[in-house]
Amino acid sequence: MNSGDDEVMTASVHRPPWLAIAGPTASGKTAAALAIVRAQRARGGPEVEVISVDSALVYRGMDIGTAKPSAAERSEVRHHLIDLIEPTGAYSAAEFAQAATRLVDEIHARGARALLVGGTMLYFKAWLEGIDPLPAADPAVRADIDERARRLGWPALHAELARIDPVTAARLAPADAQRVQRALEVHALTGQPLSALHQRQHQPDAPSPAGPGTLIALEPASRAWLHQRIADRYAQMLDAGLVDEVRRLRARGDLDAALPSMRCVGYRQTWEMLDGQFPAAELAPRGIAATRQLAKRQLTWLRSMPARRVLACDAPDLLAQVLSLAEQADFLMPSP
Repeated sequence: MNSGDDEVMTASVHRPPWLAIAGPTASGKTAAALAIVRAQRARGGPEVEVISVDSALVYRGMDIGTAKPSAAERSEVRHHLIDLIEPTGAYSAAEFAQAATRLVDEIHARGARALLVGGTMLYFKAWLEGIDPLPAADPAVRADIDERARRLGWPALHAELARIDPVTAARLAPADAQRVQRALEVHALTGQPLSALHQRQHQPDAPSPAGPGTLIALEPASRAWLHQRIADRYAQMLDAGLVDEVRRLRARGDLDAALPSMRCVGYRQTWEMLDGQFPAAELAPRGIAATRQLAKRQLTWLRSMPARRVLACDAPDLLAQVLSLAEQADFLMPSP
């Protein structure tokens, strides 16, 4: 580690404690975050600002299918890293880690507290553990991968990835085209597996680049409970106009199904339905199944984070437990 790294690490160690809430989709992260914000305000503690840890919330114009915080919720507490880019763009884990580090420092400089909330576990991992710089996207390499996917199918390319990078392949679904493509692209450009480039380069016992803080993981004791929550939320999204939202996105004329934004769960299935790949009656079952698979991958990621503090998201007293743990972490002012 060079002197510059020492300076960064020293600065991070002296940050005030942050708090993070991670969990699969529909696990109650937003409600838990708002409970902390409201309790802190009622107790006269420092203001709380929320940093979104969600790779879908960065896109403008994608509100219903991402379960983006409502206007009322965003007026109640200041949110960051939402509506950053157009759906034509992409946002990497490295960009997130850099932005989150900057925001935590800025929030603390204002005398407030940083609360990180979301379900994109790669973002959490990049911020908590650091991430090596990865090569920029190469249009020619991506075009070659896409052409092979058209001929062979993404499951075949996933099998190829399993041969060259079994660690990364094990955490990706065979149909996760966006991430399979990126892993193959990185290998083609560097000759190294993506998993190797994600390894931490400093001492195993070195403090986290994020500085001191507490990660609360909302994990269901009953998988059936989470599945019902996912089904209920998907029904609410459809009632709120998810299909019309995707129609508006398609009408822009500058988006296609291969973009990272349109590969997000819910958007991908709706796009395919509007393309006539399956009837409208199948949209809800397909969307719910894809969301369950996403939740399964999120939980797998979470369980690889040994420092997390686990709370059962289906516990009837979850919010009370969240507030208690936030107090123990010296994030929330004690109750009078």
